[in-house]
Amino acid sequence: MKKGDAGMKIFEERRSIRRYGDRPVEDEKLEAVLEAARLAPSWANMQCWTYIVIRDQSVKEAVASTLKNNPIQKAVVAAPVLIVACADPEKSGNANGQPYYMLDIGISFQQLVLEAWNQGLGTCWVGWMNEDEIRSILGVPENIRIVALTPLGYPAVYPDFPGRKPISEIVRYDRWNQGA
Repeated sequence: MKKGDAGMKIFEERRSIRRYGDRPVEDEKLEAVLEAARLAPSWANMQCWTYIVIRDQSVKEAVASTLKNNPIQKAVVAAPVLIVACADPEKSGNANGQPYYMLDIGISFQQLVLEAWNQGLGTCWVGWMNEDEIRSILGVPENIRIVALTPLGYPAVYPDFPGRKPISEIVRYDRWNQGA
């Protein structure tokens, strides 16, 4: 596939949404988004993820209050849904000193984000947060990591394309010093 092909469209058009309308997210669309996350591949098919779906306004506000000085704070409050991505590191592997639960949740969460866009919904991946404060608010056990969260809802604003580096800047062939 090349730029402009139908299969690349979702990658080219998806944006991080920071302003949401007040239209509720339909249950069937939320289920499709969560199903996409569920179907992701993972280390030894362990599926280390758990998603917390928050529609309760007071809980969203409590989580948002932990995002001090984070520009996404208002979006978390305004979006009709907040999804918190959690991972159990014991249900994933470790190889060469790298914990693969981060990769597992990353793949699953990206599938969630792309399906949201496919459903006409916006998201904004948030990793800058106070995990301990959110853990306390949501009652997440100590052995579970809170990896990311995203507001979910209908975009109020569609930002312009932020641009990407050309392939020649990000790809090497055969060796590090062999560019595109």
